[in-house]
Amino acid sequence: MIKGIAVRAAARALRLPPMVTRHVTVRRDIRVRVRDGVPLLTDHYAPDLPDAPAVLVRTPYGRGGPIRLLGRLLAGYGFHVVVQSCRGTFGSGGVFEPLVHESADGLDTIDWLRRQRWYAGRFGMFGVSYQGFAQWAVAADAGADLSAMVAVVTASTTRDCTYAGESFSLDTVLTWAELIEAQTVPWLARQVELKRGQPRLLAGLAHLPLAEADRIATGATVAFFQEWLRHHTPNADYWRSRVFDDQLARSHAPVAMVTGWHDIFLPAQLADYATLRAAGRRPYLTIGPWTHGSPRLAAAALREGVAWLRAHLAGDRTGLRTAPVRIHVGGAGGGWRDLPDWPPPAERVAWHLQPGGGLATTVPPPSTPDGFWYDPADPTPSLGGPLLVAQRAGPVDNRPVEARPDVLTYTSAPLAAPLEVVGPVAAEVHVRSLLPYLDVFVRLCEVDTRGRSWNVCDGLVRVVPGRFPSDGDGVVRVPVSMWPVAHRFGRGHRLRLQVSGGAHPRYARNPGTGEPLGTAATLRAGFREILHDPDHPSAVWLPTDCSEPPEI
Repeated sequence: MIKGIAVRAAARALRLPPMVTRHVTVRRDIRVRVRDGVPLLTDHYAPDLPDAPAVLVRTPYGRGGPIRLLGRLLAGYGFHVVVQSCRGTFGSGGVFEPLVHESADGLDTIDWLRRQRWYAGRFGMFGVSYQGFAQWAVAADAGADLSAMVAVVTASTTRDCTYAGESFSLDTVLTWAELIEAQTVPWLARQVELKRGQPRLLAGLAHLPLAEADRIATGATVAFFQEWLRHHTPNADYWRSRVFDDQLARSHAPVAMVTGWHDIFLPAQLADYATLRAAGRRPYLTIGPWTHGSPRLAAAALREGVAWLRAHLAGDRTGLRTAPVRIHVGGAGGGWRDLPDWPPPAERVAWHLQPGGGLATTVPPPSTPDGFWYDPADPTPSLGGPLLVAQRAGPVDNRPVEARPDVLTYTSAPLAAPLEVVGPVAAEVHVRSLLPYLDVFVRLCEVDTRGRSWNVCDGLVRVVPGRFPSDGDGVVRVPVSMWPVAHRFGRGHRLRLQVSGGAHPRYARNPGTGEPLGTAATLRAGFREILHDPDHPSAVWLPTDCSEPPEI
C-alpha cells in the first residue's frame, strides 16, 4: 500500500505542484462488465472533493507499482481516477489481443463511468505507449464530456511503426511480446531471467525463421506475433480495424502529446500532430531528449499531464506554458525552445555524398561508386537509436559499427560555426545491387573533436522489385524517411552519414531472397554499390535556418 506521505514525497521529487487533497479512498478489483459479458478488473481512486472530474487509464501492464502511484497522485490533484486492466491481463476476463478490443471495451467502460453516482459530467484520459493507443481507440466516439487527453510516446496507429520502412521492427515487436508473456510468470523467475541478461530473448532475436522466434524467446507461441508476421503487406485488411488515424479529425478533446527524439513512435506521433493541426486543432506538444522507457520521460509526462488535466478538467491553467510546442535541441548550446508550431520554418539543405567518403553541400563531381558486401548471415548490427528498452536506446558512440566493412561513412569537414538542424530529415540514396531484395539503412551522426560518432537520427527502407523505379543501368533511387530531429552540431564537429544494408535486430535482416517474412530461412549475400555523381546525387536533406549558410 502506498502511504500518503510517500505520495507527497514522490510529488516533490517529480517537481509537481502541491496536491489539493490528502484524503483518497481506494476501491480495488471492481468488475466492469462490457457488452459481451467479459469482466474487466478496475480500481477507483476517489478524492474527498465534491464535483471532482474523472481520469480514465486503460492498461495491459497491471494496476500495481507505478500505475498505483499514478492513481494516488492524480487523485491527490482532485480527480476520480479509474484504472482498468485491458481484456485478458491482470485478472480481467477474455484474451488479450493487441489493438482488437480497445475501442469497444473502452467505450463500454466510459458508459459505466457515466452511470456512477460520483461522475461529475466530464473526464479525461492519460496513457503511455499502449495506454495511449487505448485513448485513440475511443477518442472519436467518446462524446463531448471527454475533455482532455494526455498521450505519451504513443500514436493512433502502430502499423507503420511495426513495419518501419516496410521492413519489420523485430527488436520492438519481439521484446514487447516477451514483456507481455513475462507478465504471466512468477516474479522471482522473471527477476532471474532479467539478471541473466534475457538470453532467451537474445536467442529469439537472432533466430530464423522468425515464425519460431516467439517460442524461443518466450517458450510459447504468441498469437499476435504470428499474425503480424503474416499480415505485413501494405494495406493488409488485418490492420484496418486496428488503426485509428483515419478518425483523428472527429476527435475534439484537447490533446497534450509528450514524446522523445529517440522514441519508437515519434514519426507516427508527429503525423498525428499534423493531422490534428490540419483539422484545426491545437495540440500541446513536448519533445524531449528521451527514449521510450526513459525515467526522465515519465517524470516530464507526469508534470505535463497534471498541468493539462487541471487546465481542461478543473479550469486551473496556471501550470500551462504559453507556447503550444516545446522542444529540446540536442548538442552543445542547445536546450529547451518554445515554438508556435511544428515543424518550424526551415530550408531543406542537401548534403551530398562525395567521392573519398566526403559529405558537403556541393553537388558531387563525376566519380566511381562505393561498394560493400552485405551478408545476412552476419547482419550489420544496430547500435542505440529508437529502441523499446531504455538502457540500450538513444545516442551511443557508433565507431564499432562504422569500423565494419559493410558500413560506408561520408563525413564533412569540421564546421567553422555551429549548425542547427530542426525538423523532418530525409535522404535519397542511388543504389545498384546484385540482388533485387535489399534494405537501405541511413544514419546521421555528429563526430566530436575526439572522433566519437554519436547517432542523431536514422531510417531504413526495404526495397523489393517494382517498389522504386530503376534506370537502364539498374540504379534504384531509394527515398529514406528518417526520424525528425532538433540538434545543434558544434563548431569544430563534423557531420557523418552512414549507409549500410541493415540494422539488426532493430529491423529484421533482409534475407535477400524475397521469401515471406515469417518463413524466410535461406540467406543470400550480395554486393551493392552506392552512387554519388552529378547524375546520381545521393544526399541527406537537413532542415536548416539558412539566414547564414553553413561554414565548413
